[in-house]
Amino acid sequence: MDQRPVRDRAGRGVRGLARRLLGQVERDSPTPRRSNPDAVVDCAVYVNGRREPGQPHYADAYARARHRRDAFVWLGLHDPGPVVLAAVGRTFGLDELVVEQALADGHRPTVQRHGPVTLLVLRTAGYVEHDELTDTSEVIDTGDVMVLLGDRFAITVRHGAVGALRSVRADIERRPTLLAAGPWAVAYAVCARMVDSYLEVAGHVERDLERVEEAVFARDRAADIQHIYQLKREVVEFKRAVLPLQTPLRTLLDPDSDGPPRTLHRWFVDVDGRLSRAVDRVAAYDDLLTSIVQSRLAQLAVEQNNDMRKIAAWAAIAATQTGIAGIYGMNFDHMPELAWRYGYAGALALMATAALFLYRLFRRSGWL
Repeated sequence: MDQRPVRDRAGRGVRGLARRLLGQVERDSPTPRRSNPDAVVDCAVYVNGRREPGQPHYADAYARARHRRDAFVWLGLHDPGPVVLAAVGRTFGLDELVVEQALADGHRPTVQRHGPVTLLVLRTAGYVEHDELTDTSEVIDTGDVMVLLGDRFAITVRHGAVGALRSVRADIERRPTLLAAGPWAVAYAVCARMVDSYLEVAGHVERDLERVEEAVFARDRAADIQHIYQLKREVVEFKRAVLPLQTPLRTLLDPDSDGPPRTLHRWFVDVDGRLSRAVDRVAAYDDLLTSIVQSRLAQLAVEQNNDMRKIAAWAAIAATQTGIAGIYGMNFDHMPELAWRYGYAGALALMATAALFLYRLFRRSGWL
């Protein structure tokens, strides 16, 4: 009797048992945990204003937030690359234009609506410490942060070294009642921190302005016009970061816009009020620097005029000596005192007397 069919059936049975056991082991073994890319600063799920434990992968966090009531995910990114942003865009259903905008930096403050997603762009600002102001000193460092708001998510994308949002997250996590308002609470917290940083930078710039003002109007007038121009350029850059934010904030406060919920309206009004103070201070600094530059230019014109008067006075004194020496240098036969024994000394005395007289005259008139 042929034994091969029996052995084949036995082999198939053993292999089937092995596959079943392997499948059971795979089902029982835990799935490997996905890790966020390096561009992810933090990712968390918030339920009723309170953070869920852990830092899950942003895709898992968004999936959890979508299946829970009163939950949303806050994803924080810093200088993400195109690959990371493309993956984030696919996960959260972001428009292709939104992904392109979030990838680039240098945008003006604005608020845009892309379907169900709101894009809020703000400029960051930080004061650069320096011992003294030079013609190449960097006084204010700027960057930008973009806030993408959806129904169940808030994504912050920061470009540049300044404007870190770790402290913003930590502060608002201590206020669960405010955070329970949803993703727009994140937008409020970011706006509030940016405006506070504007006021802080304005305070440092004011001290620089005071030092420049003292140097310009000091007796020795040691201020260099190039230093003033450098501070003027830095203040103009700061102005471009602060002033354009007024329009987006006013747009969010419009009752007809799809902006923050009514529970957060008064908080955004408070931010708008502080922003107005920052705008007034920055505009005043810009005007003051313009006045300082004009004053310094007027001083330079006066100093140049004084120099020209001194040059003219010394030229007049030298011209007198040259005239006397030129006349007596002519070899005419009939000239006064040519045959006089002391004629040479007399000519020198006349030249010295004329020079002394003119020097005292110019000195008394303020030319020397």
